[in-house]
Amino acid sequence: MKILITLAFVISLQTCISSILPYDNSKPIWHPKKNKQEGFKKAYFASGCFWCVEAVYESVRGVSEVYSGYAGGFTKNPNYNQIGTGQTGHAEAVEVLYNPKVVSFSTLIQVFFGSHDPTTPNRQGPDYGSQYRSIAFYTSEQEREIIQNYIAFLEEKDIFSNEIVTEIKPLEKFYYAEEYHQDYEKNNPDNPYVRQVSIPRLKKFQRLYPELLKKYH
Repeated sequence: MKILITLAFVISLQTCISSILPYDNSKPIWHPKKNKQEGFKKAYFASGCFWCVEAVYESVRGVSEVYSGYAGGFTKNPNYNQIGTGQTGHAEAVEVLYNPKVVSFSTLIQVFFGSHDPTTPNRQGPDYGSQYRSIAFYTSEQEREIIQNYIAFLEEKDIFSNEIVTEIKPLEKFYYAEEYHQDYEKNNPDNPYVRQVSIPRLKKFQRLYPELLKKYH
């Protein structure tokens, strides 16, 4: 009986601990050096592990740089450990720096929906939790309309057999992830997750959309 009571007490403590929201941090974890490129714009997406998403967008013609980070939530300056609790409100996301004269926001939306499954709530591949949910962020009403219209097109054509659960959200704040997450797939090709999940996801996208790729691919 004492064992059962002790076990129940431990479980209750774990439940209380898990219900505590991560605290706000006073300073950003990392910030890239200023990358001034005249005429370039930024777009933001969340579609699972940011290692995978970053690699996909960096393979697209017209994209100059992609940064991994966190967006869509309420915790200030979150870190990777906090994100892993699924209680920051944020999702793993990317910031895409692109040349609109070469690639349009509409094409980036095509890349977004063509490189992940937007019908799996809080999950992408082997990764699950709210931090892996599908979100298309917008920074203008024009971008919001482009996202909505493309989703309507996908639904009209029955491209996906299940309902699209992608969130359409205004970008309030993008927090850059730790420096070691940047270019992670490129810098860690022998990592088991990269080999088994990230690279196959990238290769699948490249097979489906060869016309969108940079010449060196």
